[in-house]
Amino acid sequence: MNHIANTDQQIYLLTQRMLNPEKVPHTANIFLGVDVGTANVVTVAVDEEGNPLGAEIESARVTREGMIVDYLGAVRIVTKQVENLRQKLDHPLLFGASAFPPQTESGNIRITANILEAAGVNVITMVDEPTAAAQALGISDGAVIDVGGGTTGVSILIEGKVIATADEPTGGFQFDLVIAGGLGIPIEEAEAMKRNLEKQRLLFPVVRPVMEKVASIVSRLIDGYPVKDLYLVGGSCSFNGFQTLLQNQLGLATHIPQIPLFVTPLGIALSAASFSQK
Repeated sequence: MNHIANTDQQIYLLTQRMLNPEKVPHTANIFLGVDVGTANVVTVAVDEEGNPLGAEIESARVTREGMIVDYLGAVRIVTKQVENLRQKLDHPLLFGASAFPPQTESGNIRITANILEAAGVNVITMVDEPTAAAQALGISDGAVIDVGGGTTGVSILIEGKVIATADEPTGGFQFDLVIAGGLGIPIEEAEAMKRNLEKQRLLFPVVRPVMEKVASIVSRLIDGYPVKDLYLVGGSCSFNGFQTLLQNQLGLATHIPQIPLFVTPLGIALSAASFSQK
């Protein structure tokens, strides 16, 4: 579909800019999108038109099931990423946004905003994760399924409006747990195996129950809504066979970008750039 192709093009450009950041005049504004996830912290920079300029990523364990559990660790990583981008882009980075899993607003919005502010970034908006992903995907109808390290978030859109969001504590970490338990190996080794594309086919029967649980979560959350298309984002969605399983289980067209890990952080940055123009 055209919007998926456009997203793939934007994310491809983003990956290129990670190696060779794009500088802009100092008179222009740059907007950051900071995604403090369960497995990774990602910071993306875009210009006023939403064009990717650069990004930073680091593996981390500063959240658990969508909630910040290591505030100081998160501040350290985000501060380092912002400073790295500031030096690479040779530009002040004053404005940004972050995101939170749906239905965690009361415990997450303020503390996540504080992380950015501690890194010297003025927070101009906050958005839930699957809604941010929808911004990057450019869709107006369907359900965005954001399968992160600790949770699965769902955002349902009809005619460009988000009409429902929800979040459940199942994600990539559960993949690690069942692999570790099934093979009798440490959790760190299980995670490394999960990321190995050559081993994913062999691991599929082990993690299939977790995928089926995600499918049941999605089925329950979209029940009663006129959803025809699903859009998968988040690093855990890239596991070989996940897209096909969800499509077969739910009987709905299921789409996934080539690099789903970067969709949500890009969408957060785009949300900041868009909000600034209101």
